[in-house]
Amino acid sequence: MSPFDYADYILRKKVPEGELDFKDYAPFLVNRSLSYHLDCVLYASELNMWPGVDKDMQYHYLLNSIRPMKRKFVPWQKADSNKNIECVKIYYGYSNAKAKEALRILTDEQIAVIKTKIDTGGVKNNDRN
Repeated sequence: MSPFDYADYILRKKVPEGELDFKDYAPFLVNRSLSYHLDCVLYASELNMWPGVDKDMQYHYLLNSIRPMKRKFVPWQKADSNKNIECVKIYYGYSNAKAKEALRILTDEQIAVIKTKIDTGGVKNNDRN
């Protein structure tokens, strides 16, 4: 059973057949998936403050606290990939944090020079017809 099945059970108040095995229950993933719903944020935040609570107790707290209703699916947000950060990382050999700092002081002309110096050639996906 995936951790997202537990979140689905909590949101819809469905009780699965048989006894639940909490070895697959991942509190971080369940809390994060619940935190995308406005009415569940405070419950997930409360459990994040108590990481030592047993998994079955966390599940039952959420199951009995959150109102059952059908909620709109919200995909997880992902970090935006910035091409300029990738270029600076390759050119200088920096980490993500250092490349972000370097981008704050580099001008657009300097970034253009860096892009031309690291360009390895070849056909790019957006150049094809």
